[in-house]
Amino acid sequence: MKVIAMFLWLALPVGGYATYLTYGTPHLVWGYRFLPNGDPYNPFADRTYTSCTYVGWGPTTVTVPAIAARCPWVRFFKGADQ
Repeated sequence: MKVIAMFLWLALPVGGYATYLTYGTPHLVWGYRFLPNGDPYNPFADRTYTSCTYVGWGPTTVTVPAIAARCPWVRFFKGADQ
């Protein structure tokens, strides 16, 4: 039982690597474009987002169309060209 406990810490790096292979690296939203609907400076106005720009590890940025007129805060990308 003690031998199993010694190798239990390996679950975290193996799980992280499996997540990387499956989903890619995490990217945070950096900027976006939207239709202002007549009030572009009101943060509470309804907006229809058209594109989202994400920044990832290093100088990697990815610009993609919005999903259902929204920009999720975090997305996973397998490569910089996606």
